[in-house]
Amino acid sequence: ARGFSVPLQRPADCGTEHYFDSSRLACAPCGAHQRQSAGGSSCECEPGYRMVSSNGGFSVTCEKCPENMSGVTQDGWNCITCPRGLTSKGNCKCPNNEILVERSVDGVLLDEALCVRCNGSEQSFSASDASGSRCVRCEKTFIQVSKSCDCNSPNILTGGLCFLAREGLPPKGVAAVRFAQLGVTLASAWFLKNLQSSAFACWLYSNLTACQALGNMCVMNMNSLSSSSTDACGLFQYIFVSTARVGVIHSIPYWRHNLPWLYYGDQPGLASQVLEKNHFPTTFTFKGTDNDVKLKFIAASFDAAGNFLKWQSLEGGLLQLCPDTQTKLNAAYVFGTTYQQNCKISVSKILLDFANPVFYDLFLEYNGGNGQQHLWAVPVLNLNLQYNEKFVNQGSNMNNWLLTRRFFLVDALSGKENDLGKPPRVIRIASKITISIRLVSHTQRGTIYPPLITVAYTDVLVQNPETQSVMVSFTVSYEMNQREAQIQTDIALGVLGGLAVLWSLLKTAGWKRRTGSSIIDLQTVFKFLLFYAGDLANVFFIITVGTGIYWLVFFKAQQFVSVLLPLPSQEEDFVTYIACAFSLKALQFLHLLVSQLAIDIFFIDWERPKGKVLKAVEGEGVTKSAAAPVSIWRTYFIANEWNEIQTVRKINPLFQVLAVLFFLEVVGFSNLALMDASSSLTRSSESYVAPWSRILRFGVSAALWVAIAILQVIFFAVIYERFVEDKISQFVDLCCVSNISVFLLSHNCFGHYIHGRSVHGHADTNMEEMNMNLKREAENLCSQRGLLPNTDGQTFQISISRKMRLNYDWIHETLTRKHGPARLLASSANTFEQSTRAYNAMNKFLSSFIDHVHKEMDYIVKDKLLLERILGMEFMEPIEKSIFYNDEGHSFTDVLYYGNETTLLIFDILFFSVVDLASQSFVLAAVLTYLQQEIFRFIRTTLGQKNLASKTLVDQRFLI
Repeated sequence: ARGFSVPLQRPADCGTEHYFDSSRLACAPCGAHQRQSAGGSSCECEPGYRMVSSNGGFSVTCEKCPENMSGVTQDGWNCITCPRGLTSKGNCKCPNNEILVERSVDGVLLDEALCVRCNGSEQSFSASDASGSRCVRCEKTFIQVSKSCDCNSPNILTGGLCFLAREGLPPKGVAAVRFAQLGVTLASAWFLKNLQSSAFACWLYSNLTACQALGNMCVMNMNSLSSSSTDACGLFQYIFVSTARVGVIHSIPYWRHNLPWLYYGDQPGLASQVLEKNHFPTTFTFKGTDNDVKLKFIAASFDAAGNFLKWQSLEGGLLQLCPDTQTKLNAAYVFGTTYQQNCKISVSKILLDFANPVFYDLFLEYNGGNGQQHLWAVPVLNLNLQYNEKFVNQGSNMNNWLLTRRFFLVDALSGKENDLGKPPRVIRIASKITISIRLVSHTQRGTIYPPLITVAYTDVLVQNPETQSVMVSFTVSYEMNQREAQIQTDIALGVLGGLAVLWSLLKTAGWKRRTGSSIIDLQTVFKFLLFYAGDLANVFFIITVGTGIYWLVFFKAQQFVSVLLPLPSQEEDFVTYIACAFSLKALQFLHLLVSQLAIDIFFIDWERPKGKVLKAVEGEGVTKSAAAPVSIWRTYFIANEWNEIQTVRKINPLFQVLAVLFFLEVVGFSNLALMDASSSLTRSSESYVAPWSRILRFGVSAALWVAIAILQVIFFAVIYERFVEDKISQFVDLCCVSNISVFLLSHNCFGHYIHGRSVHGHADTNMEEMNMNLKREAENLCSQRGLLPNTDGQTFQISISRKMRLNYDWIHETLTRKHGPARLLASSANTFEQSTRAYNAMNKFLSSFIDHVHKEMDYIVKDKLLLERILGMEFMEPIEKSIFYNDEGHSFTDVLYYGNETTLLIFDILFFSVVDLASQSFVLAAVLTYLQQEIFRFIRTTLGQKNLASKTLVDQRFLI
């Protein structure tokens, strides 16, 4: 690297005695009696020395001029006598209105330079030009006013023009430019030179370029108006008011003859009339020809001196300061495509590319009814405009706006002080340009209001152009009045929110009945709020998903434009709804999790001892016969199976996340969330990529989540669970084969019962007998499995009486006095025996309850009413007898993940959407969604194991 390294040197670093050698890219010394030239890339002779030879660079030979010919000719090759003195460069100088003559007519060098006075008499009217080398005709205003080339008092000389002093002239202008953001007011060299002369020439002679130049100076002063100021805008207004008699152009009252059109007028409410009273006289589509799809903006451009330059189309990036490809720049004007361009530009590049300001009058081109091309004037909203020292265009109330017409991109001219040849002290940059296209409400044919271009300028104090930079942006936005959509959303939210209150009240009433309490206490209110949180989350979810899919379908599928997407600022309510839905659904999910982790569950073992065995009595040395022990392994096996199905879902969560991510990122459904009119799933790498719409992102992702989840549910229900594996039904079958029933209470007086009593009387047998029993059952050679004779119903919803619950709690208290033996071998004999007795007592009590042994705590079996099933509550209260409701749908899954798939799915969708809206990354949202699924699954499994061990006396070490 050292072998290819060169020092960095610039021409400005070389000094006066060196020049910048472009072949070496380094500074090199000049020769004797030489100095650096003005360009810095060569040497020139010092004053008093003439060139003898010059081949560029340092190849210059200088020779001192003799004492009697101390001057050097303009070309630097000869010495000459200068009778009127020398300039700082060593050349001859002449007084004003005289020209320097160094050679005769035939080119022979004179020994002594001559200063020849130009003839200003009536026959010639000549004066020296700016270089002082030729006599030219005087400026016409001198001749008109004084009949000579002099502008003597009382005539007025300003800006190189002569004006006759008389009444009615515009007042003396203030050649100051205020940069309000910096708090700086400068005496502009451009204004000092041209302001007064432009105003006089425009007023007296209706000079077109002078009027345009005056208008440009007003625009450089931010079109700011003040009743007491005589700045550029004050002078323009003075002339505008005074020329009312000359008529208007194209019947536009704000466009006077000979004057540029700068303002629309300052009447209150005029802006809203300009922007909303008339419709643009053509329509647009999303799918059609270029005439219907593209916005054809065209601008009339002027230089600072008021000269018309040319008509320019905005295509090609005329107003886009950020560099980009032609295709992406032109995408800004495709109807319906929201365009955003942001970049940071160095001040040095701005000064290089925009040394002279260009002013634009913007129009939108359209075809007239007779085939004639017409132009519609596009109003400008200048956010820096001040009216009587106040910014009037800052608010959203357009009735207070003051619309203008002309604007510029960069002004590096008005900020120059004293000398126009020096760099500016301050520059003004259009840092934010927004073209707003607004759709007419209730249109079906793509009718729009007149476009509006909003410009915000930034004032930059030039200190170090190489290190200074400015952030600029260019935006084309599309909007429509969203008030009607907002009203409809509010109505839906109000109606569904009211229904959610009623539904939550029904849930609370059902919960109160299932808990066996009729008192409305603080716990009841808290429970109602939890139910309402979940139902209100569903309301927000339905509204947001419906809104997202509505905009996705109706915006992307339309040909003739009738709707436009909400702006990012109009999406705030939608994002708030999603945040509310997620927060409330998270609260419901946690409530569900806590409820499932607190259920009461017990495994009823129907197995009875087979015969008797001899058992030694400890401490007595004798043996006695006792009932053969019943194996506990069947209970452990059922407990493990229950533990496994606690987090089984109706869908595969990992496949769900991967499938959604695949369709979004690989297939390209994410492209439907772009704020453009295209409904294509693919985008060219060279084409412009519009910004994301948060509503469309949510609509696309939520639709995919729901669609894939529905397909998964159908697949598992119709195919997988029928032909491959149905873990819920298999668990019920396993209970029957194991001769174990499951008694669980999700509420104080409500729960579920799985009848697993074997029809063969016992299950603790060998393989041969087990297979024989299953064969007999398959051939219908034994009774049916149901709780009632000749029925197959094995699962029930149970509503138990308070007396039954009190007995259960009394035995359960003994059972759970020690939460399961943490270390079986280390437990004391008393504790172990106490737990064993409590387990046997609970098993005996529940089995005898099922067998109708306790007449005072009996139960009946019945079907639920249709309305009871719909409302999820029981109308009959179990006062004397408990009630077993036939259940054909395995409702015990309500205490598992499996029975709460809707809640889990909505929570996953909202979690995914919240992460995506915050990060704008589907990949990150998918990864975090899967992680939270696994984290909560781990929590549910771990704490569920502990609750299972605590409530059933199954040692947690056997739960694997």
